[in-house]
Amino acid sequence: MKNQQPIPSAETQQEAMKIAKSTQKPGQTKEQTRLVAQGIEKGIALYKKQQKEKKRQADKAQKKQRREKLRPVTSDNTMQGDNTMQSNATSRQATPSPSILPWGLLTISWIGFAAYVFYLQQ
Repeated sequence: MKNQQPIPSAETQQEAMKIAKSTQKPGQTKEQTRLVAQGIEKGIALYKKQQKEKKRQADKAQKKQRREKLRPVTSDNTMQGDNTMQSNATSRQATPSPSILPWGLLTISWIGFAAYVFYLQQ
C-alpha cells in the first residue's frame, strides 16, 4: 500500500506535459517528450508529498507548543502541591500561613449557632 505511486490528477498531467513541451529539444520524439512529462509528474507528486509532510510537521509543532503553554500552568500547581505535602510531612515549620477568612467564617458560624441554641433554651 505505502509503495504504490498515487495517480496524478489530470491538472498535474496537463501541467507536466506543458512543461515538457516547453523544454522540448529539436529532434525529440513524442515518446521522449512523454517520458519527460512522466518524470515531471513524479517530481510534482514528490513536491506535493514533501509539502504535505512539512505542513503536518508544522501542525504537530504548533499543537506541541499549545500543549506546552498549557502544561506549565497545571504542572506548576501540582508540583507546588507535591512540594507542600513533602515539606509538611518532613517539617511543620514550613507550612504556609492559613487564610483568616475561612477561620473567621467558622468562628462566626459557631458563635451564631451557640447564640441560637442559647436563645432557644430561654
